[in-house]
Amino acid sequence: MRICVLASGSKGNCTFVEGENTRILIDAGLTKNELETRLSVIGIDPNSIDSILVTHEHNDHIKGLGAFARAHNSKIYAHPDTWSAMEGKIGALELNQRFGIYGKDFYINEIAVSSFDLSHDSKHCLGFSIYDGNKKISSATDLGYITDDIIKHLADSSLVILEANHDITRLMQNPHYPMQLKQRILSKQGHLNNQDTANSVLKMLGYGVRGIIAAHLSEENNSPELVLQALNETVAKNGGNLARELHVDIAKQDQIGNIYRIKS
Repeated sequence: MRICVLASGSKGNCTFVEGENTRILIDAGLTKNELETRLSVIGIDPNSIDSILVTHEHNDHIKGLGAFARAHNSKIYAHPDTWSAMEGKIGALELNQRFGIYGKDFYINEIAVSSFDLSHDSKHCLGFSIYDGNKKISSATDLGYITDDIIKHLADSSLVILEANHDITRLMQNPHYPMQLKQRILSKQGHLNNQDTANSVLKMLGYGVRGIIAAHLSEENNSPELVLQALNETVAKNGGNLARELHVDIAKQDQIGNIYRIKS
């Protein structure tokens, strides 16, 4: 099983996941050409992408969705509410490219997919756990808060892509963001802050998670250094050592991430 975050942030999101015989994307928030370019850089033929899982309908998650799916005959899986919200945004698709996610686990060839609800200001927002045999990875971005139920969905993942959107102090001191936008980001339908992410990671240490990719960092209201500081301090305060207990990586907007190979 291979995973690579192709892009993560407010300008576009996409993650590549490969099973034994199947290649999928989580979101397609870059233009078709940029998606094709980034896949080619990691040696992936865009025509080999079988399916695309959609978290929600915001443009930074579906910008290239319709064009890419039409060009490469990829199937698209999304919640019915998300399909309704996307109708005027992604253009026409063949019926055999449209699939609904109804809260039950499903298969894309040999890959099993489990979805779970996230709190965000969209029609519906989903996180995903993806299984290939006994291998599991999970993704949870674009959520205003995290619950014990979400932690349980992420449990036993070799790798979790988890939002760490903003540092609260930096956000509140940002003169370019109006108060209404700040309140939206801080709300329970907004984005996860560094401390909440760190608290969640601390819980995951007891649930078999071996690696974290911090994702969807705000370019203005966060930095990799602030994310790592929150993680290290939170784990240390609870008697742990982050470097010994967990592999941590940071996803970027303008750079393709590391390729991870998950073994049994």
